[in-house]
Amino acid sequence: MTPETLLSYDLPLFSGLKPADFGDIPLGVTEQTLKPWQTIFNQEDKSCDLYFLLSGSLLAVFWTTQGREIVFSRFPVGAYFGELAAFDGTPRSLAVVAKNDAKVLAMQRESFLQLFNEVPVIRERITYNLVDRIRTLTRRNMEMTTLSVEQRVGKFLLRLAAEHSKLTHGAVIDDAPTHAEIAGSIGANREMVSRSISKLAKQGVIKSARQRIEILDPEALSKGLA
Repeated sequence: MTPETLLSYDLPLFSGLKPADFGDIPLGVTEQTLKPWQTIFNQEDKSCDLYFLLSGSLLAVFWTTQGREIVFSRFPVGAYFGELAAFDGTPRSLAVVAKNDAKVLAMQRESFLQLFNEVPVIRERITYNLVDRIRTLTRRNMEMTTLSVEQRVGKFLLRLAAEHSKLTHGAVIDDAPTHAEIAGSIGANREMVSRSISKLAKQGVIKSARQRIEILDPEALSKGLA
């Protein structure tokens, strides 16, 4: 793939770059179309490509030794993922599956490593992203040890609303995470998350439907979480 073609996808990682910034780095990049619940790579997979989400929704999933599925996160369109295995060549720690019809770009590990080593802007953005993820994991670990499940659900919903600019009375978040996804994100089980959301709904704090959350009282949602 040429730099011009790669830049035409308007991916945040390459924002502001020009074809000349890529120099003579060979770009081993291909576009892939995925069907609902098709697996991109499995947990413990030894592949090392980097991926970019072009359209659709993906889920990062971990399967325990008991066969329990833990949904970790969804990726926003334009995001990249799989960089840890691309860096160190070790097996994947999570599986990634398509939640619905989706398109991704797959970049070969060699291309990714050359871009990281030879293009300062790309190296800086990836490094900042990794630092941000470490901070997020640290915060989540603190929340899991200091907050109840109900409080963690409240925190999650507050962040979700803020990220979507929906932290106002009557704001609606469509295509919201499922209860299983929320549970995986906050270190709880789906049943406890469902009970917490039902309690918030009965209190008139939110209104919840299938992957749809309406914020009725943001002040009450944030109460006791400062």
